Amino acid sequence: MRDNGIRTDVVAALGVTQIIGYGTLYYSFSILAEGMAADFGIGVEQVFAVFSVSLFVGGLTAPLIGRELDRRGAAAVMTFGSAIAAATLVLCAWSPSVAVFALAIVLLEVSSGMVQYQAAFAALVESDPKTAPRSITYLTLIAGFASSIFWPFSAALTAYLSWREIYLVFAVLNLALCMPLHFWIVRAGRIANAQGMRKERRHVVGAIPVERRRAAMLIVSVAFALLGFTLASMLAHMVPMLGALGLGGAAVVIGSLFGPAQVFSRLINMILGTRISPPGLAIVSAALMVLGVVILGVSGEWLPGAVAFAVVLGLGSGINSIAQGSLPLYLFGSDGYGAITGRMAAARLAAGAAAPFTFAAAMHQIGIGLSLFATAALGTLGIGAFVLVAIKAGRHPVASESPLRST
Repeated sequence: MRDNGIRTDVVAALGVTQIIGYGTLYYSFSILAEGMAADFGIGVEQVFAVFSVSLFVGGLTAPLIGRELDRRGAAAVMTFGSAIAAATLVLCAWSPSVAVFALAIVLLEVSSGMVQYQAAFAALVESDPKTAPRSITYLTLIAGFASSIFWPFSAALTAYLSWREIYLVFAVLNLALCMPLHFWIVRAGRIANAQGMRKERRHVVGAIPVERRRAAMLIVSVAFALLGFTLASMLAHMVPMLGALGLGGAAVVIGSLFGPAQVFSRLINMILGTRISPPGLAIVSAALMVLGVVILGVSGEWLPGAVAFAVVLGLGSGINSIAQGSLPLYLFGSDGYGAITGRMAAARLAAGAAAPFTFAAAMHQIGIGLSLFATAALGTLGIGAFVLVAIKAGRHPVASESPLRST
């Protein structure tokens, strides 16, 4: 099934698996953390410390996963990843001790790298590099509902099930829904190859010349890491930070505006299509996130300012997810896409893992206001890095004359 060259059936299948993947492996954790802490007799902050370590380890494994995406095919890796995710969820649920639980959470984050955006974007590029930017936009629009679905779903389940039983339910979702859908994508690709349906698909040649790519990759990785730190700092502390500013019970309502704002920005990007280049998209997303942080720093406990903060930050975050997939393709082309995005994900995830603790320490030492402005300053450096890369790019990617290799 195609729409302007886009495999809408593949995008829809990946949309379902991304909602489940992010919902069960990421968003549900904050809802279940209190129950985990009580079960093991440790503090909630220790549970989140384990989660942060798992994010860091996930960043270290991202380059390896990226190379395997190129080598074995993204959908094949995602199929295996769904099985690993289900197995590690079961291991979490049956953990007899904190040590086993911590190991399971780390393995869970490694499996996340095999089934979430990094792998899904690679699958779309592998399917058709020329339509991949549009497909990535559609996919992020669908996947943007993961938090809106799984936060209330997880909270509702806690009224009837323990966190261990909930993780067993999540294991079934990954094994019974995600793994078959990923395997179907593998088979769909093989059928397309066998029928010669991919013969007219072309490589995307990156806008950055080969001799300049090493430096450009470093700059882009640093930019995404800086913005990843900015976003992770805000998401980890959004509700308690807003409460500490004096917004009380409104903090939860204000924080809930973040998710819909993400989806709205992706919808706008889908409507605009290719009118904004990937470098421009990255700059806009970074500027919006920094602007959101500055708004909160300036407005403090003023309610309209806090609302604007959540909305503007969400708008920037929504576009940033698209830029993470489309910018590397634009700059460096479709060859080795998985390995390239894997290296970039490593820096971003490492920064994101450090952000919650670093920002918490900063708030304790220098206060919320100065911490916000310091975080915004780091994000501004990220904007500058994106601008520099946009200047260096100089041209749009083009299709090569040789057909895309089958994988």
